[in-house]
Formats: sequence, structure tokens, C-alpha cells
Amino acid sequence: MSVIVRFAPSPTGRLHVGNIRTAILNWLFARKSGGEFWLRLDDTDLERSTPEFANGIREDLSWLGLEWTREDRQSGRTARYTAAADLLRQRGRLYACYETEDELDRKRKRQLARGMPPIYDRSGLRLTEDERAKLESEGRRPHWRFRLDNSETETGTAPLPTIVSWNDLVRGDQTVDVGSVSDPVVIRANGTFLYTFTSVVDDAEFGITHIIRGEDHITNTGVQIQLFEALGKEPPAIAHHSLLIGADGRALSKRLGAFSIERLRAAGLEPMAVASYTALIGTSDPIEAHPNLDALASLFAFNKISMAPARFDVDELKALNARLLHKLPYAAVEEQLRALGADGGPAFWEAVRGNLSVLNDAATWWQVIAGNIDPLIENKELTDSAATLLPPEPWDDTTWETWIGALKTASGIKGRALFHPLRLALTGLEDGPELKVLLPLMGRAKVQERLLGGAS
Repeated sequence: MSVIVRFAPSPTGRLHVGNIRTAILNWLFARKSGGEFWLRLDDTDLERSTPEFANGIREDLSWLGLEWTREDRQSGRTARYTAAADLLRQRGRLYACYETEDELDRKRKRQLARGMPPIYDRSGLRLTEDERAKLESEGRRPHWRFRLDNSETETGTAPLPTIVSWNDLVRGDQTVDVGSVSDPVVIRANGTFLYTFTSVVDDAEFGITHIIRGEDHITNTGVQIQLFEALGKEPPAIAHHSLLIGADGRALSKRLGAFSIERLRAAGLEPMAVASYTALIGTSDPIEAHPNLDALASLFAFNKISMAPARFDVDELKALNARLLHKLPYAAVEEQLRALGADGGPAFWEAVRGNLSVLNDAATWWQVIAGNIDPLIENKELTDSAATLLPPEPWDDTTWETWIGALKTASGIKGRALFHPLRLALTGLEDGPELKVLLPLMGRAKVQERLLGGAS
């Protein structure tokens, strides 16, 4: 069986770390299995879905390297949903209901007051043709519910427990009592279809073999398995991963917008740092920066994914990003450095990469090396002496030791008292890369000018 998985975001906003974790797990599984990763835009919410958000989703996935084999949009598949709904009506599994939201709310309150579960009483099933005609003559339009397969039919009594079970690839054997939930609305009164229904129709018709999604969909799974069966289709294998919590242990769901992929990219984080972190948190693998997605895919296994909440710590992500940069070869960043106006060549990259948190920091160090700064003169006598002792060019990696040796002898100063004033004068900063590697990059004229207190 060829593996086909899908990532199905709604284009009603930008992707965040919670979405991307689902997308990456799907992509890695497909890659390791030699299968396909499909993008499906669940854009049936016509009021909130926009082309701009759809383009943003594509942009975010592409930035991370999560290329897809096929793309579909639910808004273009209305005819298929209508055909599936007609089939379910013929099979007696879809029925019309006419209650308003206010009437449904009053029903739920009465049920709770009587100690009953607030689930739909299937009044719609008991309407006669004349009653339906009268309601429609009053201007009411029906919404349509999927009749779950449980022990209650048209009596209005509470349904008996009806267990739907499956072997979850992450969580093991799972059960949902569909007798404890209302028959779900699958078509609104305005004729639009809801996610629970459209997702099943798409997964069935596209031959999706595995559904990998968050644990907040577990309750939906019982209903959706029955929908697959009602349509005469075999449900895919299903895996529910845990959701994210913040570094403080609190739910992250309400703060996910602050961790959009767009914002992480704007903050200068590397795509492989984001991909590595979101793929590995909540698993038994150590959180390390991997060089490419194939390396991550080789690690993927459902039994490594924990059922405990995955802790997302933006500071940990930033530290991982720094470690990734510190290992990158010049060839991997040459183009980006050029775009930053900071392409000082391999020697520059080797000199500064160990001091970078994000790649954009390289532009700051290029300014320190090749641009104009205001030097900080802490010990003018020392820096004046240092300027007179500068060796002639050409300079190389031995120049620093030669110069410092002469300066120690002439001044009698050593240790921090020697090095700190030199760093302040040459870089204007308290710390940074080793001065011995910066010196040849700066050149004799710039170093001399800064030692003498001139802006350069």
C-alpha cells in the first residue's frame, strides 16, 4: 500500500507552531515511507478564508521545505459533497432538522435541568411530511444531521452506549462512545458543509491512507469512522499526537498566534531549526538541529511520540537555532550573507558564526569589521602604543600573537587589562569573536585609526 497523507489547514489565518508540528509529522512519515504528502485547503468557510492566507500557508510550507505532491481546495468540491450527502440520505443516515440556535439552546437547558445529557433528541427524525412542509412555508430552511449508528432511532429516548474503537498509531487502543454525543450537523441551513463531513468525503475519495492530527480531534474520530462506514469506505489508519503547552506548562492554544511561522521567519530563525524543534519536541529523540528534512525523516516513528503534552519553549528554539548556525559551512549561507550585504567570504564566516544567534547578526559583525563605528578608548596610553607597534601587512593568523607579544613587552600590561581596552577600541563592544581572527579582516589602516580614537 502506497502511503498518502494530507495536511489540511483552513486559510483563515497564518500557520503557527501547532499547525506546523502536524504538517511536519505528516511529511516526515510520508518521506520515510516513500509516500506522498498532499496539501488540502479546507476553505469552506467562505467569509474568513482568503487567497492571501492561502498564499501565506504555501509560503510557510515552502520555507520549511515541506513540498507537497498535490493540492486541493474544498471550495471547488461542492458537487462531490452534494453527491455524498445524497447517498447518505438514500441510506437513511442524513435527516433534516429545523430548530433555530435559540430553540436548541433552550432544549439543552431543559435536558440539563432534568439531569439528562444535553444531546440532540432527534426531533427531526419524527417530523411528518406535512410538518416539514409547514416549517418551510414559514421560511425555515433545514440543517442536516448525520444519524449515528446507535441504539436510539426515533423514540426520543437517550441512546445506549455505542462504542467505536480503533488502534491509534500513537495512543494505542482507543474508544469513543458515540451514544454520548449529538448527531453532528454536517450541512448548515445555508447549504454549506461542515468540516467533519467534508474531511471524510475527501479522505475517502482521495485514498488517504493515514490521518495524523492533534488529540483534540479524538472525539471527532468516532463520528468520522461511522461516516466512512456509512459511505461504504474503509477508514484510514489514524494517529493523534499531543498538543503543545508553553514553557510555563500552560496551554499554548490561545497564544499560538504569537508563534506564527511568519513571525519566526521574520525573527531570523532558520527553517531547519524550526523544523527540527517542532518535529522532536514531545518525542523520545534528543532535541538537536539536523541538517535537512531527510535526516529528520530517518528518525521518525510513531512509538517515539509521547502522549504527554509537548512543551514549546521559544528560548529553547532560539538556542537550537544558534547551535545550528555555529555548525553551518560557508557554502550553506553564502547567498544569504550576500543578501544581507555581509559577504566577507569564508574567513569572515568562520570568524563570526560562533557568536551568532540568528543569521542577521552577521550583518552587525560585518559592520564592526568593515563599516564605521565609534571606538571606545578606555586606556589611551595603551591604545596609542598599540597603534605604533602594529606590524606591517600582509596580515594572517599569526599577526595577533606577534603584535600582542610586542605590546606586552613595551607596556608591561597583560591579561584583561591588556585585552579589554583593545576590544573596546577595535569593536566598540564588550565581547565577540576572537580578536586574532578579526584583525586580518579589518586591515592595518582601520585598526590603526580605531586605536587612535578615530571613527571608522
